[in-house]
Amino acid sequence: MARHPLGSRGGQRSWIYIISALLVIIAAVVLIYGLGPFGKNKEGPGSVLPPVNVPEANQITLPKPKPAPVVKTEPNLPTIAPGPIGEPNEKISAIIIETTALINAKPSKIIEARDKLNDALMMPMSAQQRTFVRERLSELADKWLFSRTVFPDDKLCSSYTVKPGDRLQTIGEQFKVPYEILMTINNINRPEVLQAGGVIKVINGPFHVRIYRSMFTMDLYLQNTFVRSFAVGLGKPGRETPAGLWVVKPGGKLIKPPWTDPDTGRRYEPEDPDYPLGSRWIGLEGIGGAAKGRTGFALHGTKEPTQIGAAGSRGCIRLHNGDVILVYNLLTPVLSQVEVVD
Repeated sequence: MARHPLGSRGGQRSWIYIISALLVIIAAVVLIYGLGPFGKNKEGPGSVLPPVNVPEANQITLPKPKPAPVVKTEPNLPTIAPGPIGEPNEKISAIIIETTALINAKPSKIIEARDKLNDALMMPMSAQQRTFVRERLSELADKWLFSRTVFPDDKLCSSYTVKPGDRLQTIGEQFKVPYEILMTINNINRPEVLQAGGVIKVINGPFHVRIYRSMFTMDLYLQNTFVRSFAVGLGKPGRETPAGLWVVKPGGKLIKPPWTDPDTGRRYEPEDPDYPLGSRWIGLEGIGGAAKGRTGFALHGTKEPTQIGAAGSRGCIRLHNGDVILVYNLLTPVLSQVEVVD
């Protein structure tokens, strides 16, 4: 029988050629028109989407919600020894002599002296000794805190190199202090002049205060280190300043806000000659003791400086206008505690 000129092998080769040609044509079409296995790519001609690995349902991890900030209901302040003793404490006398030598040393050992005197406040001592220790700590604060100097081994103050994009407000938030005090100690007139690469002094906050109702006194602390005392005016009989633990209210720091007298209903504006709130308002929120759940109270200035050291307010804590500006520049909403004790 006559065979086909190509024979069986020739037919197989022809089919191979045909299939190869078709594959070449298909590949060319894909390259030209960007067709994927299921049609044209949505990203446009010539684009190639990276492969996406889709995890199974039981492998998907959802981001955890950020927990709400926890407000501590215990004061962070050190426990001060109760009432003064009659006779001077010999240990305190020795500490006073030792710290005086540290301060007068060359070079002066300011931080060591500060820490020893601060620890001494928790020891019993005479009224005269307590007054001396507080005054000496206040004098030292002008050197280690309210100046541009950063002393070696000081855990409360340090140097910070400004990074590109830094703002003074965010630096303050990082170190738990208001940016206003950073402006003051670094002699910065305007926050926007902060330059990357510059070195500034920072304070490791937060600040707290303790108010003694019986003495009309407010003590200021940086963390648990005593800084200085202020005279205050408190609530009059029947409207006493509630004892307990407070925090600076979120959004509660205001400069001369309008105020409505709750007794008369009269609204006071900052420009009124008899505006009663002075230069600053620091709103408080009660979180412990008799203060828990109480609102409407504040630290603020006054137009009646004769009321400082007396019980004449509606429950708020009054300070001299210069003092309240300083305190305003130190206390941080939510983080700064205000403890009121007898």
